[in-house]
Amino acid sequence: MQSNSATPAPAGPATARPARSRLRWSIIALSGLGLAIAYLDRSALSVASTDIQKDLGFDQVTKGILLSSFFWTYAIFQLPSGWLLDRFGPRLIYPIAVVWWSLWTAATALAHGVGTLLVTRLGLGMGEAPVQPANIKVVSAWFPRRERALASSLFDTGQQVGVALSVPVMAVLVGAFGWRAAFVVIGLVGMLWVIGWWMIYRSPQEHPKISQAELDYIEGGDAAVPETGPRVRWVELLRYPTVWGLVLGYICRSATGAFFLTWYPSYLMEARNFSLVELGIYGSIPSLLAVGATIAGGAFSDWLVRRGVPISRARKIPIITGMLLASTIALTTFVDGTLAVMILLSISNCAHSFAGAAILSLPAEVAPSPTVIGSVAGFQNFGSQIGNIISPILIGFFLALSGNSYTGPMLFAGAMAILGTLIYGFVVKVRPLNETVPAESRG
Repeated sequence: MQSNSATPAPAGPATARPARSRLRWSIIALSGLGLAIAYLDRSALSVASTDIQKDLGFDQVTKGILLSSFFWTYAIFQLPSGWLLDRFGPRLIYPIAVVWWSLWTAATALAHGVGTLLVTRLGLGMGEAPVQPANIKVVSAWFPRRERALASSLFDTGQQVGVALSVPVMAVLVGAFGWRAAFVVIGLVGMLWVIGWWMIYRSPQEHPKISQAELDYIEGGDAAVPETGPRVRWVELLRYPTVWGLVLGYICRSATGAFFLTWYPSYLMEARNFSLVELGIYGSIPSLLAVGATIAGGAFSDWLVRRGVPISRARKIPIITGMLLASTIALTTFVDGTLAVMILLSISNCAHSFAGAAILSLPAEVAPSPTVIGSVAGFQNFGSQIGNIISPILIGFFLALSGNSYTGPMLFAGAMAILGTLIYGFVVKVRPLNETVPAESRG
């Protein structure tokens, strides 16, 4: 850890750094690009699912299971991913994960039945599991608290960009070359990202291009979280109600948001009679608007911190506001016009995204030690994937039982958003857990 003392630093490599730099923003942009690629790859199946369904011949229930299957391994591998990131750091684990999931994305082209398609989704889920905990670790190392929600919002825009791109990109590729070639093309994109990450990313203390001024700012009074501290066994985290609140709250948030990741293209084509071309033109609108909402949510939360608002309130205000407004997805069941439906879907998706950055900043706020930030993030993201697993399967069953009516799915998504609002409001406590860490858990 660098000292804040006024004593001049000894001559050496540090003194040769440029006087000023803003390298941390380039780092977070690279993290966001990695997340965008992840969401492009995971969302590709939902866009191509209608063509794949016709080619391989499966029903709506099977389709729901396939759309959910990615999240089975994605959820399971959240916990070891958090531990691996705490142990080896994002510079090593992140690119390994991207190589793995890119290979499985391309391998989707080899699927000739439901079984092989299921295997590729499970492999993809394993590979993408470290992406969100890795980005959270990057933010905690590179940004002080007063910038942490904004930084989280910037990398989290990768989610919306990836989903938005998946609609026109996959629509064009599937229309021009078929769904098999489309998966090969998007699988190659991740390999290019790996080269850039390995060349650019280091921790702040090890990066050759960071200026001393920026390093001092990062390590200053309102400091970013260092990668050292008292050791805490990650299983001990489950003793705290706030950790369970992070898990349960994210289950609810993802049960609402999973609609946009899985059944949304099918909804527009089946319930609103969009063609593939119309889907490519208009389908990305909610996700594109949500990019701005994601940044606005993070900027607003950090603005509250700078204004002296207590950290708990500064994080919870955008979370609760966003979760409550996300429930407007249920209102789509009561309107008929396409314009009205797209407006409601855009409001819901934007509100869902507005809450995201503050939620992603919570692991660094509540972790009892810097050494378990990745583990807390892993628990939180595990909850996210439980919601992602449940939602598409239930939607498939709702459709099968109701003659393809989307009333049940939309009401379910709205109800989960309201339940999530209550959990974040009353269960999650935004304060460090280390005040009550059991003595035997400390290293």
